[in-house]
Amino acid sequence: MILNVRPVPFLKGRIQLPASKSYSIRSFIIAACGGLSKIIHPSDCDDAVVARNLAKSLGAKVHRQKDGYAIEARSKVFSFKTFSVGESGTSLRFLLPLLSLHTRKAIVKGKGTLIGRPNAHLCQSLRACGMNIKGSGPKESVPMVYEGGCLKGGTIEIDGSLSSQFISALLIALPRLAVESRMVIIGARMVSTDYIMMTRQILAKAGISCKAMGNRAYVIKGHQNFKGLKNFLVPSDYGLAAFAMGAAAILPSQVVLTGYLKDDLMQSDGHILEFLKKMGVVFQKTDSAISMQGPFVLKGGTFSLKNCPDLVPIMTVLALFAKGQTKLVDVYHVRVKESNRISDVRKELFKVGANVKETANGLIITPKSSYQTSRLLDSHHDHRLAMAWTVLGMKIGARVKDIESCRKSYPAFVNDMKSLGLRVP
Repeated sequence: MILNVRPVPFLKGRIQLPASKSYSIRSFIIAACGGLSKIIHPSDCDDAVVARNLAKSLGAKVHRQKDGYAIEARSKVFSFKTFSVGESGTSLRFLLPLLSLHTRKAIVKGKGTLIGRPNAHLCQSLRACGMNIKGSGPKESVPMVYEGGCLKGGTIEIDGSLSSQFISALLIALPRLAVESRMVIIGARMVSTDYIMMTRQILAKAGISCKAMGNRAYVIKGHQNFKGLKNFLVPSDYGLAAFAMGAAAILPSQVVLTGYLKDDLMQSDGHILEFLKKMGVVFQKTDSAISMQGPFVLKGGTFSLKNCPDLVPIMTVLALFAKGQTKLVDVYHVRVKESNRISDVRKELFKVGANVKETANGLIITPKSSYQTSRLLDSHHDHRLAMAWTVLGMKIGARVKDIESCRKSYPAFVNDMKSLGLRVP
């Protein structure tokens, strides 16, 4: 579906921010590992629904309640199981080490943008630890086949240069083994390390300890008992708030974004707040709301998005309207997200006449005084590109292809933007 977005003269209103996709996925998977949990106000996006269904597939009882879900983990080992992970890369990676604890053999299926995404680093580590697991093609993508073998503890090496999800996946599974494990992270660089801390924070709420030994190693005791997440209120998603905040920054606006915004839990995409401040944006934040009155004169600069790669699309759009050049760096790993968020972003923004240069590990954006309007911008089935192009359209006018991809993380995105002033035919 193509969304025809017209320029917006003024944004005004109040919206409730969606729950964090990352914390929703982590809470559902960790809840399935042991104990009793109540997950309050989780995300209802496609990826979170996949994780909730995976909890059921792993044997947990999942009960819908008025304000969330009650989850009772159960020890059950299947002789054979087929798992479906949709397009959720996080759910897929978290599932793989858990297979040997829940089933003797399995097939893991995925679809859409997940086909072709790489899992070789994780599969190599799992095979070295005793699992007979293999993905499709040289990248070891879905579908994947697990044909037995047990995940063994001891010293485990994992390459952290492509995705932190591989590391988080092992941190979730290793505490359930009978022996202590030492995970050593190899590779030239580590990326998205904030997400590892997010995983550790939820594990700690379930009673699980993972001791960091410097930046590249963890010691995980065996026979740890998952005690459940009790009453876990999922925080609002800063990465999704970034789109409304970005729109309010470049348009005349008076908006309030409400939600659970206490900073007791780390969010990698919380970096959007410091980035916006650096660009000259002023906002008021409490534990329950963010208030903004735009527009602002934005300043360019150099921004490392190494630990928050999901912010690349919206930061690129903001850079189009900044004074001075903007460099987004340390994001070579975004080439293997739902889309290639370097090449595809540059390709689409070229259509509006933008001066965006691609480097080996990022983008350089030199703003111009005007851009071409009403161009058809392809999201490449990437939810974050679709939302970023919508924000761009609210400024200059654009047609956004495959807007329905927003369901992956933010099903209410279009309706929420309409309530603030989004103009569509």
